[in-house]
Amino acid sequence: MYTTRFAPSPTGLLHIGNGFSALTGWQRARARGGRFCLRIEDIDNTRCRPEFDAAILADLAWLGIDWDGPVLRQSQRLAVYAEAVAQLRRRGLLYPCFCSRADIAAAVAAPHGPDGPRYTGTCRHLSQDERAEHMATKAFAWRLDIGAALAQTGRLNWIDAEAGRVAADPLAGCDIVIARKDLGVSYHLAVVIDDAAQGVTEVVRGIDLFPASHVQRLLQALLGLPETTYYHHRLIMAPDGRRLAKRDQDATLASLRAGGTGPEELRTRLLSDAAG
Repeated sequence: MYTTRFAPSPTGLLHIGNGFSALTGWQRARARGGRFCLRIEDIDNTRCRPEFDAAILADLAWLGIDWDGPVLRQSQRLAVYAEAVAQLRRRGLLYPCFCSRADIAAAVAAPHGPDGPRYTGTCRHLSQDERAEHMATKAFAWRLDIGAALAQTGRLNWIDAEAGRVAADPLAGCDIVIARKDLGVSYHLAVVIDDAAQGVTEVVRGIDLFPASHVQRLLQALLGLPETTYYHHRLIMAPDGRRLAKRDQDATLASLRAGGTGPEELRTRLLSDAAG
């Protein structure tokens, strides 16, 4: 059965771009007689707040969006993620990284991506003795050795509703962080595990997350999880062309509701903006 999901993080109030993404997934599910699931991605305990969790549910209900089955909360699934991390470690696919963000930014000729400097693999080349010595005294994260992982999976691809079949190219990014002490597990690992748990067949999300599909397809293959398809929709932008963020208080669903906007009016506006 066709199944998709909306998976916000409770780090702020939903803005109209979030509302459009939820509405898009909900409509695709209902048009196909499928399921629409809700997941709260709340593993970042330094930024997530219970009041934002409650506000997400209230905003979706006001917008007329319902969901199937119980709400899945990542904070209740840490043991599941830990077992996946352990599995990847046993297979020799993870290595400890001791580099801080400042270390990465200062690396000679560090390539830059949309989110800043990309990791150049410094700690991948440490000896076992060096790793053991550093692990005894320093904080570290577990990174996925993309090259070693691809050696196990072989070439992969994934299907996007707009782009068609896409050759997976996780090497274009870097050795991503899979787990670290403050969060326990990365977004990439948690999302593929949870999509499988919720039976998601198509991931509906913004085009800004298109690049994430490359490494997420790799993780699906490594963990023996079902392959999903993707629909990456266009983004709803601010009037000045900026990408909306949760700090844009004037664009939140709550502020629009408080200002007298009705749900039917907002749904019409969002769909009109998306088509424009």
